[in-house]
Amino acid sequence: MDKAFLLAAGLGTRLRPLTDRIPKCLVPICGKPLLSIWLEICRSLGVREVLINTHHLADQVRTWARTQDTTVSITLVHEDTLLGSAGTVTANRNFVQSPQDFYVFYADNLVHANLHALTLAHSQHRGVVTLGLFRTTSPRACGIGALDSSGRVTSFEEKPVTPKSDLANAGMFVARQEIFDFLTPERFADFGKDVLPSLVGKMRGVILEGYIRDVGTPDNYQRALEEWPAICRNAERGSVNKGYAPYLGTRAHDIER
Repeated sequence: MDKAFLLAAGLGTRLRPLTDRIPKCLVPICGKPLLSIWLEICRSLGVREVLINTHHLADQVRTWARTQDTTVSITLVHEDTLLGSAGTVTANRNFVQSPQDFYVFYADNLVHANLHALTLAHSQHRGVVTLGLFRTTSPRACGIGALDSSGRVTSFEEKPVTPKSDLANAGMFVARQEIFDFLTPERFADFGKDVLPSLVGKMRGVILEGYIRDVGTPDNYQRALEEWPAICRNAERGSVNKGYAPYLGTRAHDIER
């Protein structure tokens, strides 16, 4: 799989006042913009082209894209009106050519996890989606999936009152072209609320090992700044994730539709 959607157009309301002057997808993590970390992850997975949606403070994302020195090509798509995570993928279906499978990543998460396990699991079954999951201590605040013994997702609910497990949607999944049969064109749609529940029984889940943190609140962002240096040091020793290492590439493209 050589293409990925990096969903990055969120307003970052909970992270104000920081996001009044910088888009959430570019908040610095120990001196590096969050999107730059995602480009490194994509490069490590063999992705050759990413589509990034923009909205809030889009000029900053354009400037960032033009300065990237990476082997991963960047396509920017501006949304005058937010489409939602699923709406963005639906509107840009032509970015992924059938029968190509592709990645979808929520680029407002900070991640250092073994995503090769996600890719491997996807290659071993014919489910429409292979969903990355992680164990959370706050299941009522997340999209929660439950798995059977074979890894099939048997339930999925966004912010459940009575959670059926502690397995939260990591905002990372691999999809087949069949996912477009479950997407509705020309309307706002969210994967967690509108799409993944309808895919129960048709998707597999993988519990990801490593570090996954939503940096969308001041407390979580501060925690990330405190935790990330140690994560990177451990990664250099090979103890966190052998599938991802910090990288500086060789070229960049910035194409905006």
